[in-house]
Amino acid sequence: MRIISMTQRTFPDDFIPATPRADNGTLTTSEIVAMAWDDDTSFDDIKYQSGLSESQVIKIMQGHMKPSSFRMWRRRVSGRASKHGARK
Repeated sequence: MRIISMTQRTFPDDFIPATPRADNGTLTTSEIVAMAWDDDTSFDDIKYQSGLSESQVIKIMQGHMKPSSFRMWRRRVSGRASKHGARK
């Protein structure tokens, strides 16, 4: 498999690049919830990208999920090495 860098790629004449985000890349609550739900994204990664601590992420999750879904998520991520970078 040959890897092609972005500088070598050609685009069609009608290609329109994405416009910059008006919020300067600030994460939305939905994006934070999606990152927290993902098993491969650690709380350290979320803190690096959003500035939110683990306890703040937990509060966001609790406020935006059904109670049963929140309990299921907490059981799944509690103590999991992939969610805690320092424990890897």
